[in-house]
Amino acid sequence: MGLHLRGTLLPDGTTRDLWILGDRITFDRPSAETVTVADGGWLLPGLVDVHTHPGSPSEDEPSFDPGAFTEQITAHRDAGTTALRFPGLLGEIPDGLREAPDAPRMITAGRWLAWAGLSKSADFHTITDDLVAAAVAEAEAHDGWCKLMGDWDFAADPVPYDVLRAVTDAVHTVGGRVAAHCQSAQGVLNAARAGVDSVEHGMGMPQECVELMAAHGAAYVPTLTAFARSAPRVKDNPRGRLWHEGHRIMIQRVREAHDAGVTVLAGTDSAPFGNVATEVEHLIAAGLPAEAAVGAASWAARDFLRLPGLAEGGLADVTVYDADPRLEPGVLRHPRRIVLRGRVLR
Repeated sequence: MGLHLRGTLLPDGTTRDLWILGDRITFDRPSAETVTVADGGWLLPGLVDVHTHPGSPSEDEPSFDPGAFTEQITAHRDAGTTALRFPGLLGEIPDGLREAPDAPRMITAGRWLAWAGLSKSADFHTITDDLVAAAVAEAEAHDGWCKLMGDWDFAADPVPYDVLRAVTDAVHTVGGRVAAHCQSAQGVLNAARAGVDSVEHGMGMPQECVELMAAHGAAYVPTLTAFARSAPRVKDNPRGRLWHEGHRIMIQRVREAHDAGVTVLAGTDSAPFGNVATEVEHLIAAGLPAEAAVGAASWAARDFLRLPGLAEGGLADVTVYDADPRLEPGVLRHPRRIVLRGRVLR
């Protein structure tokens, strides 16, 4: 049986009826019988977390456990997050889970790829001398995305521009896209010049990167929630002060990037899972207009990931709220109704 919902659709703000038949949305009243599951409220095309890394039972010991992965994506789903992007994953999405009727839609970039020339790396990185070949292989083996470590130690030299440009060109040639971890000024600049598709974190981002990203159509994913958690633990010494200055600049660039036409998106990066509403609040505190901040975790993110939203023929993911989240962002923590893949989950 089909579903019927009525409410104020965001982002356009019109109040209208929509119907769900299978896994698709229509605005044409179907002849078949339907059941009304929402009458009133604000309708969003599901929340999205574009930067999350589920699968590890512990943040202290990175590993991949299918049970932990399932539990953590379920936490996302129960919070109304109906789509996830994994820019780095220690394992593969477990068999059968990707298309499970109650699982969020998932896009993975495969492994964290680290150039062998970096001075430092982490245990969860896949280190390679041939970053071009590895990146193309990851993009082709997964969902058209690969994840590069543009740097790691924020006080050390990043991956050189010419290497990043060769990777980006090669991945784009096979129709893929590149997400680049950047937490140093030169690392961000190299990635922005190379034309990556999304800059993750962006600590210490030089001003010129904003225009470069706008020109290339790159998205900015600052993951402010994760850095806000880390900030109190950073020591007050020369290295710590460099970190805090990079953090201050990344926050400042959020509004500047938006004003320049860069798509700013919401990603939480770390536990707790199902916490993208907090990232929305951090984006607003950084100066992003409330509507853009909500969109960063919903319709704008879906557009960027090529997941149709509340449009004719769009995917049947809808979250319903009792208040307008553009005016009351905290309501995002309390969806009244969650429809995922055409099924009512709450």
